[in-house]
Amino acid sequence: MKLLLVISSIIGPALMLYLTRKSKTFNTIFTVGAVIAAIIFGSIASTSVYQIIIDNAVFMTAIHAIFLNPAFLITGGYLGIFIIYRLIKLALDEI
Repeated sequence: MKLLLVISSIIGPALMLYLTRKSKTFNTIFTVGAVIAAIIFGSIASTSVYQIIIDNAVFMTAIHAIFLNPAFLITGGYLGIFIIYRLIKLALDEI
């Protein structure tokens, strides 16, 4: 499973870069997806922290329950791959 995560963090951004080079429309799609993912990711994180503060349940297990939310994991994963893609694109543009 760990190997799959590492490989996908290499292949995902490379595929995104390849698709962007083929059509500029993909760049817009990936960026809009990242904005939506960031909004969802931030909303889940902030509402979870707010609920923990309101409940006065500041325990390690309470805050780590956020990692059980599939939407949080999916959006965070996409943002991670998108950031790597943008860093690669930036590096190639500077060369």
